[in-house]
Amino acid sequence: MMAGARVLSRAGAAARSVAPGLCRGWCSSPGKEPAQQPQVTPMLRHLTYKIKATGPISVAEYMREVLTNPAQGYYVHHDMLGEKGDFITSPEISQIFGELLGIWFVSEWMATGKSPAFQLVELGPGRGTLAEDILRVFSQLGSVLRSCDISVHLVEVSEKLSETQAATLTKEKAPLERHTGAPMYMKGVTKSGLPIYWYRDLRDVPKGYSFYLAHEFFDALPIHKFQKTPQGWREVLIDIDPQASDRLRFVLAPGATAAEAFIQPDEARDHVELSPDAGVVIQELAQRISLKGGAALIADYGHDGTKTDTFRGFCSHRLHDVLTAPGTADLTADVDFSYLRRMAQGRVAALGPLQQQTFLKNMGIDVRLKVLLDKSDEPSLKQQLLQGYDMLMNPKKMGERFNFFALLPHQRLLGTNCQMNTRQSEPSASSVAGFGELTWR
Repeated sequence: MMAGARVLSRAGAAARSVAPGLCRGWCSSPGKEPAQQPQVTPMLRHLTYKIKATGPISVAEYMREVLTNPAQGYYVHHDMLGEKGDFITSPEISQIFGELLGIWFVSEWMATGKSPAFQLVELGPGRGTLAEDILRVFSQLGSVLRSCDISVHLVEVSEKLSETQAATLTKEKAPLERHTGAPMYMKGVTKSGLPIYWYRDLRDVPKGYSFYLAHEFFDALPIHKFQKTPQGWREVLIDIDPQASDRLRFVLAPGATAAEAFIQPDEARDHVELSPDAGVVIQELAQRISLKGGAALIADYGHDGTKTDTFRGFCSHRLHDVLTAPGTADLTADVDFSYLRRMAQGRVAALGPLQQQTFLKNMGIDVRLKVLLDKSDEPSLKQQLLQGYDMLMNPKKMGERFNFFALLPHQRLLGTNCQMNTRQSEPSASSVAGFGELTWR
């Protein structure tokens, strides 16, 4: 143990309770995670060796190792999505979700002058279900997009998931090209005939006019946790439990750590979670959008700088102790959208966060649901559609828990011909689909 490190009660960094069998983003009332038996996993052995050699590690380092370690990382070797995985995401709940996001991108493309080409870039594309729904909308709106050169770019660190995405999105008869050691490690052709590429890092994606999508991406990026004490801010670290060598525990750093530089001087909360990795991604997106145009749409569960302790784990659709059996469960934390806005550093305009129920209603989810219900003659399909709608829109489920956040060029909000409306002191988001009611021009 680090000399002078203070033990932090498990309750001080406990996960929040969720309804079993649902998405990881739907947390209801606070509560304790179910008791779990210690399990000595390869990742636990790796972490204990690491801590014995270098001392307690940050929560960010713990998350990075557990989720993306090349040898034992949870995301690298697990198929965590769907009913057989550890959680379900919105695209798996209802096709309407992806369809409305597809319409959002088309709406933004039209509102910004119908560029002759654009890249659709998705960060952490899961099984490819969301991209599949979006590309189906692009195909259905072929008469609108026929003169536009579209390419698809997926940022994915998991080889297992990239294979699943390829099976979902590409033509069976069109073989994939694989490249070892190159930034673009795989390429193919989508079912609708668009070129599609895979990368491990956003920075490897070609810079150009692009629409970026990050759905349940930022919540999995490593976070640093901090606790306010009478001596000032102290980072929450992870150490070996001296009472049991096969268990981990939370402790407080005895002094200041470098990561404290990310805490705002006027921070009023007594517990803060911040992700420098998220800041790096936002700055990359902001720079690309400000120079090349386009937009970024971020959908995740989170808050606007109000919540404190949200770090939690999920396994088989149930809450899981974050320090038990590392490498076998998903780790996640609510996104602090106020931090993302700050990290954009004014290079682009930031809209939101806006609750999912409001965003989807503005996008016309009620109209789309009615169309699908009217077309269906099967009671079971109608029931599925209604259940999916309820999951997405119900304030007690995902309706208020999930939020939408967008980054756009400043000129996008300055009105026609990039001129500020002189009657407005600030730009208005009312003309941006989802953040205002959808209108077609």
